[in-house]
Amino acid sequence: MTATLEQEFTLTSKQEEAIDLISSPAKHILLYGGSRSTKTFTLVRSKVIRALAVPSSRHLIARFRFNSVKKSVMLDTFPKVMRLCWPGMKWHQDNVDFYAKFQNGSELWFGGLDDKERAEKILGNEYATITLNECSQISYSNRLLLITRLAQKCPYVVDGVTKILRLKMFYDENPPTKGHWSHKLFLEKKDPVTRLALKNPEKYASLLMNPVDNKENLSEEYLDELNDLPKRQRDRFYLGLFTDETENALWTEKIINDNRVDGVPENVTMIRMIVPVDPSGASDDPEESNDDIGIGVMGLGSDGNAYVFEDLTLHAGPAKWGGVVVQAYQRHDADRVVGENNYGGEMVKFVVQTAAAKAKIIVSYKSVSASRGKAIRAEPVSALHETGKIKFIGRFDDLEDELLAFTTTGYSGSKSPNRADWLVWGAYELFPGLTKPERDTKKKFTAPDLQGLGYDG
Repeated sequence: MTATLEQEFTLTSKQEEAIDLISSPAKHILLYGGSRSTKTFTLVRSKVIRALAVPSSRHLIARFRFNSVKKSVMLDTFPKVMRLCWPGMKWHQDNVDFYAKFQNGSELWFGGLDDKERAEKILGNEYATITLNECSQISYSNRLLLITRLAQKCPYVVDGVTKILRLKMFYDENPPTKGHWSHKLFLEKKDPVTRLALKNPEKYASLLMNPVDNKENLSEEYLDELNDLPKRQRDRFYLGLFTDETENALWTEKIINDNRVDGVPENVTMIRMIVPVDPSGASDDPEESNDDIGIGVMGLGSDGNAYVFEDLTLHAGPAKWGGVVVQAYQRHDADRVVGENNYGGEMVKFVVQTAAAKAKIIVSYKSVSASRGKAIRAEPVSALHETGKIKFIGRFDDLEDELLAFTTTGYSGSKSPNRADWLVWGAYELFPGLTKPERDTKKKFTAPDLQGLGYDG
């Protein structure tokens, strides 16, 4: 089947550059850069071309969360590609196993790695092409696992000569920090595990694609908004830069990614569940510029590890956030709400108990207070995280950004780290050994017995 493009659709010069790279001998291709730069569109289009060119071939687009790949790719980018590039072409969409089947028998699968059952289903197939969409969210171990499924042998005939479709693995992302495995592989040309130079660096190719490369399809207003973002976000979503790890950082991308899991292991039961709260004193007036209310859910497993389930941080007054806390307490069958009381004294306890009374339940509540600075409190928690005692179930982008801004000298973020604070409070509650006895500053000074030391004058 020959694919023809609609007359009205025109590739940008950067897309043409990407297509040349995709057609090169390189097996692994990374398109990285800012937001709305057509990275995903270009890779989906190339994948469809391969599917239409070789009958009965199978191709996969995978993302960390299934709901994300379903919403952003299967129901948005893919139909848009088909509408613009192959108008009128029909295909069958399977909404049980989630794949599109073309008239030549080729299939384009959409999968998430956050659900064991779905992951096993997509890993049961072999593919001629695999795309890791938003690969900054995918662990290196999952990437290695998917490579084992890049194995479908697809013969096709050109001018009477039988050829085999080259296996290809595509990647796209808004670049994270330089500590991420994608930077190691594609920019440094090093193995992310051994840190040794790649044996076949020519197999790995990359291309920077930014919003300005797609400016004919974007509004000036949108580009101006990206350009006006804070530096960290501007570097990532406008300039498409891999950012440096924060100097003296307590958390790194590696610490977080190495301890990211899809769920609690089957052989692990939760011993304790808590809902930590870090207040800001926000009122019910949505116009007030108070900090967010830090709310999360985490628990201690029978394996001795803490698991982070939810980040429920929001900007709202007591009438709303109190209900969020109580709902989380009920939803996770929690044992305790832990609230920091330095801001507003007993305010958190009162708000939670009021919401609990409204829900007609009893909530176990514990107040905690800070006597040390944020960075000092966070240091032992980051050490626990680094040793694998704290696991994130999925991604928590805003929480992770706050953690990455913590250094040994303080917090370098622009706003109060309410998300990071609830995590720290929760860790201290689940691991009470982190709490050091406070020095008694009120202890009376007793002068030494000078005569006993031989001083008599």
